[in-house]
Amino acid sequence: MKRISVLGSTGSIGVSTLQIVAEFPERYRIVALTAGNNLDLLCEQAKKFRPIVVAVISQVDAGIVKKRLAGFQVEVCFGVAGMIRCASLADADMVVAAVVGAAGLIPTVAAVQAGKDVALANKETLVMAGGLIIEEARQRGVKLLPVDSEHSAIFQALSGHRHDDVRRLILTASGGPFRDLPAAEFRHIVPADALAHPNWSMGKKITIDSATLMNKGLEVIEAHWLFNVPATKIDVHIHPESIIHSMVEYIDGSVVAQLGIPDMKTPIAYALSWPERLPLNQPALDLCELGTLTFSPPDIQRFPCLGLAYHALDAGGTVPAVMNAANEVAVAAFLKQQISFADIPVLIERVMACHQVEDVTTVDRVLQADLWGRSRAKKFIAGGLK
Repeated sequence: MKRISVLGSTGSIGVSTLQIVAEFPERYRIVALTAGNNLDLLCEQAKKFRPIVVAVISQVDAGIVKKRLAGFQVEVCFGVAGMIRCASLADADMVVAAVVGAAGLIPTVAAVQAGKDVALANKETLVMAGGLIIEEARQRGVKLLPVDSEHSAIFQALSGHRHDDVRRLILTASGGPFRDLPAAEFRHIVPADALAHPNWSMGKKITIDSATLMNKGLEVIEAHWLFNVPATKIDVHIHPESIIHSMVEYIDGSVVAQLGIPDMKTPIAYALSWPERLPLNQPALDLCELGTLTFSPPDIQRFPCLGLAYHALDAGGTVPAVMNAANEVAVAAFLKQQISFADIPVLIERVMACHQVEDVTTVDRVLQADLWGRSRAKKFIAGGLK
């Protein structure tokens, strides 16, 4: 029986994780849940899975949850301390890190420091503090098991092969809803358009990142840290069908790919069950019905966020954390229609350009860079991006 803490249980990854746990109650038990603002769903989950601890954002929310869970033996926590409590719970064997954005950094660090294996869906943790996290995990013997479909695919394609034989990693991207839209039309994009992803069902922030290709840029940085491969050996291919989730090319010319339907349950289940596989009740992949799989290079001119991520990885230090902070502010501003879709990469680039890079030596230093990036981005927005 594997005991699991789910950080971000009401998001798309968290919900899918709990669906898998419900299918295999003899293998998994939920011991902790954390959530943001969806208290209704959190309480439903807590009543069904009976965790030891749940955590929410505020003390007020904690009071509401306590009342709703009266009669259930569950500890209710709140704030950062509550997240850390759930992430480092002694009863947990594995932590599913599914909090979206930079908010996932501190609890994921806490999980690693507590010696918990981590099913990692929060790519921002490695974007912001990859070197620190990888070293901490190495010292404590913690396994970081990727949940993102692309990184899960690479993880599987690397299995049984020598690291020295890798020529390059190839991350695939659907291209989002605007892959064929002329750049001149980007200023007319509204949030509803950008949230209509053609293949995947995801949260708002990740869906917007997919539309700008920033999500793929973040995945490039995450892949660098997870698999110890330089940026020069990580390529991106636009693959609209989202069937090949990523590939590894070896020095003899062989390319190993992982294929599957576009459903996050598959990589989540693999992270939970590795090195075994779970018999999921998923639709079969019918390649004959699909007929054709297509690929093309990304257009960095139309989607500059991908290039900004490569630049941030190359610059190193605090630059990726600042880039991520500016992106989170930009996405939130776009969703509120304070800036246009086309302004997102402009804002990120301006924040990055005025940042003085520093070495990442502590998590506190990363958090300082994150705060600086957010503050500078908000100032640019208030000034009309001038």
